[in-house]
Amino acid sequence: MKSLFLVAVGVLIAFPLFSMTYYTMVRTSTPEFCSSCHEIRPAYLAWMASTHVNNGQGIVADCMDCHLPAPHDTYDFFYSKTFHGIKDVVAHFTGGAETYDRAVMRQRVYDTLDNSQCMKCHRNILHLPGKRGAMLAHRQVLYPRPGYEYRCTDCHRNLVHVDRGYYNYKQFAPPYQATGL
Repeated sequence: MKSLFLVAVGVLIAFPLFSMTYYTMVRTSTPEFCSSCHEIRPAYLAWMASTHVNNGQGIVADCMDCHLPAPHDTYDFFYSKTFHGIKDVVAHFTGGAETYDRAVMRQRVYDTLDNSQCMKCHRNILHLPGKRGAMLAHRQVLYPRPGYEYRCTDCHRNLVHVDRGYYNYKQFAPPYQATGL
């Protein structure tokens, strides 16, 4: 009887705790939450105007897709998310926000961004019909010669967090052209 009571108490404690943790992780994983700090707001607006949001395929790559490990790497994901979150909150409330230099932070991210972060979404970069030069450049990234290391951001540096004066919405291309017959 005592063990049944302990199991019931454990469930009553564990379920709400798990639910709150899950809700917190989901709630804090949105781009809107990331942009709630005024230091990140310009990066959010630049992201909204980028091809990672506005593209012909309708696919959206959000903050976590690029800035955190894949969620299936559970330990690394939770550790990175917690570490970056605490670091940003401490900087926000201790005056680090006044010294937040977007150019320095952007360079720091480019220096530490691993190609595998890009490859989570861009897996098939060697199949680019009609674009032989791009295919050959991507081959150098995937299969570098000894002594050479190429990073995705070497060529694709100005895709996402670049201030733009306008939103460049891409149009969906029709799958075929009507011939009028």
